[in-house]
Amino acid sequence: MKVSIIGGGGLVGSCTAFALQTGKTVREIALLDANENAAFGQALDLLHGSTLMADQMIASGGYDQIPDSDVICITAGLRRKPDESRLDLINRNVELFVGILDQIRQFGHKNDAIVVVVSNPVDILTYLAAQRLDLPSSKVIGLGTQLDTIRFRSLIAQRLKAPPTQVSALILGEHGESMVPIWSSASIGGLPIDKYPGWSPNLFNELFARTRASGAEVIKNKGGAGFAVGLAIQEVIESIALDRHRVLPVSTIQQGCYGIHDVAISVPTVVGRQGVVATHEVDLWPKEVQALRKSSQVLSQTLSTVLKGLQG
Repeated sequence: MKVSIIGGGGLVGSCTAFALQTGKTVREIALLDANENAAFGQALDLLHGSTLMADQMIASGGYDQIPDSDVICITAGLRRKPDESRLDLINRNVELFVGILDQIRQFGHKNDAIVVVVSNPVDILTYLAAQRLDLPSSKVIGLGTQLDTIRFRSLIAQRLKAPPTQVSALILGEHGESMVPIWSSASIGGLPIDKYPGWSPNLFNELFARTRASGAEVIKNKGGAGFAVGLAIQEVIESIALDRHRVLPVSTIQQGCYGIHDVAISVPTVVGRQGVVATHEVDLWPKEVQALRKSSQVLSQTLSTVLKGLQG
């Protein structure tokens, strides 16, 4: 399997490439970036370590890498300027993203290629990618709350001194302010989280608040997230490459799940070689369903504004 990473010269793209290299499940990794030297340097650095990993092909290049790619991972994006509004940032990123989609269409892609969207606002851009590329919506997957979910689990594990790999907890909805923590099914080693030693009701708000602020916390301290997001992306791509049918909280266009329609949002999603295999409506508390639907409404309003801007 060949994975091309658009934005591969940047922090997120290069960390994704490294995670894929160490994961050893894809055959070829190509890094593309507007900064060609950065993409070349990252690919060269990965290549130098290849004899200790797997027999993979690692390269950099332009959009001519896209036509034979099985997975096209888009990580390119812009950061907020001082005093810039959220909507202004969204509009600038939409403009950049649409240009990337136009390049993909111009150079062509496999009929069964899968597009993994990481760039923010990921839910809005996932919808645009499904709308503008000649691919079924099942072939377009946004990272969504996959990253929020692994952050959530790690903070729960740290706070309760529990084994991180035994923590099971989800965040669904928007990858943004209206994300929804799913406490109803949270568990550690099969034990409901409220029965785990050290748990208290006060931890609900504390752990979720820190999870929601995690991106800003990382940016403040080191400039931007890289390692965790790379691993989050790697899990999605590995589920595609190995047809694992893992249930992941990724963003896809919904047509009825939890009563949500015509918006890309994260729900429990089965991911395999064909992309989105199915979505599942796991049992949620009524207040969680209500919050999830409210999150979809927030996204719908933003999407409507963005689409009007594109039409104008």
